[in-house]
Amino acid sequence: MERVLVTGGAGYVGAVLLPKLLQQGYRVTVLDLCLFGERILDAVRDRGEVTLVKGDLRDADTVREALDGCDSVIHLACISNDPSFELDPQLGRSINYDAFGPLVQMAKSAGVRRFIYASSSSVYGVKEEENVTEDLALEPLTDYSKYKALCEDVLRQHQSPDFTTVTIRPATVCGYSPRMRLDLSVNILTNHAVNTGGIRLFGGDQRRPNIHIEDMTDLYVDLLARRPEEVAGQVWNAGCTNHRMREIAECVRDTVPRDGVEIVTEPTDDMRSYHISFQKILDDIGFQPRRGIGDAVRDLVDAFATGRIPN
Repeated sequence: MERVLVTGGAGYVGAVLLPKLLQQGYRVTVLDLCLFGERILDAVRDRGEVTLVKGDLRDADTVREALDGCDSVIHLACISNDPSFELDPQLGRSINYDAFGPLVQMAKSAGVRRFIYASSSSVYGVKEEENVTEDLALEPLTDYSKYKALCEDVLRQHQSPDFTTVTIRPATVCGYSPRMRLDLSVNILTNHAVNTGGIRLFGGDQRRPNIHIEDMTDLYVDLLARRPEEVAGQVWNAGCTNHRMREIAECVRDTVPRDGVEIVTEPTDDMRSYHISFQKILDDIGFQPRRGIGDAVRDLVDAFATGRIPN
């Protein structure tokens, strides 16, 4: 695997992933609209191993240009949360679902040999099982998670000896990135605690899994290097811990070096709750995260303190 296409490579996860791919000797093409700017690419853009294709995932010519010479794809690009998706459901569908099948087909035609898809653990919806394993039925509650699940079906149909497909269902990613997101549970609670001295907690009993962004990106790099027979057609949950939202808020309060941080609980209609099992990926390829939500909170506190998260 010599050249990797990372769709959404200028985003939250991509900004941490790119330097790791370069460190491992890969050449990288980034396909991204760069709606949030190109600043995060400054550290790597002058390296000959990085090519930026600034354009729309829905444009076939742009996608073909980005796929040129690529051996593998890590597909991160999407409208990446429920509130953003709901602002314009048709736009969300066009990016998250309608563009997916053509992307996969064009990747195969271009000679791509491995396609890694970032789905979501939200595809499970609300579950009462003690541990949600990969073989349980998907019950997505929102359009965002519904289209994530449908894309899994599309990709599964294309698995073949010449086209290795892997689907990852990540827990909620947390921690610092040069292209920061503050809408993710651990990140937003830390932001509140650091900058307002209080935490607004919506609900509290919902169970949510998390994974540190460094572990998430380590996994993508690892999946590129695996033999096809180790990963072909696999669907894996990926995460480090399962906590109730109340426990996450308490961890943030106890970790942030600020006195008197108060947790204020408010009602919510967001009842997504699931306790994800990460045993299968551990058994199959030995993946075990090395960081927890406390590490993510400390990383964010340091980023705020050093001005790496401006305004």
